[in-house]
Amino acid sequence: MYEAEFDGRGGRIRWTEANGDGGGADSAQPVTVYVHGLGAMSTVYHAHVAAHPALSDRRSLFVDLPGHGISDRPADFGYTLEDHADALAAALDTAAVSGARVVGHSMGGAVSVVLAHRRPDLVSGLILTEANLDPAPPPTAGSSSIAAYTEQEFVKGGGFDRILRRFGPTWAATMRLADPLALHRSATGLVRGTDPTVRRMLLESPADRSYIQGTLSGELPGAAELTAAGVRVIQAPGAGHNVMFDRPDVLVAAVLGSAE
Repeated sequence: MYEAEFDGRGGRIRWTEANGDGGGADSAQPVTVYVHGLGAMSTVYHAHVAAHPALSDRRSLFVDLPGHGISDRPADFGYTLEDHADALAAALDTAAVSGARVVGHSMGGAVSVVLAHRRPDLVSGLILTEANLDPAPPPTAGSSSIAAYTEQEFVKGGGFDRILRRFGPTWAATMRLADPLALHRSATGLVRGTDPTVRRMLLESPADRSYIQGTLSGELPGAAELTAAGVRVIQAPGAGHNVMFDRPDVLVAAVLGSAE
């Protein structure tokens, strides 16, 4: 396990690595960085993808964002998308990683785009699975459901427990390990969005870019504009929001495609 300070007050963002001897400065392959979504953990959602024979010889980092998994959860941290991106940058700087391929799911995809915007030296490619591109997600979305509570209601008024029950055991398996305060602030940051928007950052990014949409999630809004800007829009047949579980082969192919 590795760690880096991210807030100037001793808070630590942590990650694990696979194949640490590959994908370094002397390797032809860039490092691959996996970033989880809201209430998730990177190893749980992505380790099986990195272990695929086509990817297993490459250095992979599985980063848990602040407030999630094995990372610290300071109460005086903002947990905005920009805050998460800066914490992720601290991890990559400490790991001596630049020009990485960043694989981001949902909120982690939004964080990855913000990272590429703020620190383009760290990112050569973005592989996004159903990333949040726009503010104000639908009311049925997990982030909007969490942000509908006040911080006090969510943390101390039973909102966290109700959300765990509402969205079922799969998401709850990792969400219950996240800090409720961090979870609420992260969700609020997703709903609030960024300026410019994550979508605008993605459209203008010079990085190699792929966006995967599960067909069970419906049409991707603005897909034509993304394609016109050079983003590969990839459909994952039979997959829902968790493409890496439903169709890991599609995600593996996208990671391989962006590296070549």
